[in-house]
Amino acid sequence: MSNYVLTPEADEDLAEIWEYIAQDDIEAADRWDAKLRDAFEMLARSPRLGHARKDLTDFPVLFWPVGAYLILYRVRKKQLEVFAVTQGSRDIPSFLRGRAQ
Repeated sequence: MSNYVLTPEADEDLAEIWEYIAQDDIEAADRWDAKLRDAFEMLARSPRLGHARKDLTDFPVLFWPVGAYLILYRVRKKQLEVFAVTQGSRDIPSFLRGRAQ
């Protein structure tokens, strides 16, 4: 597996993260965006690196931390699907209830 897709919600998450950081520093926002996208690429090459968090959700998603952020993804037949990108300090169960599964 060497490719990934972003759900529309995950794409929106990235845009919101970029906009938030860019309020203070556009270059830092660009660096964070690149760091997250690099993680997507790495996970697509090794999709089982992430871990399930049964304490947070029973949904079939895996988690991967990148700094203060969490990448939530699913392994599909021939690609990795990035489902969400959010701050790790967030109430993840509530966050996931607001997302279409």
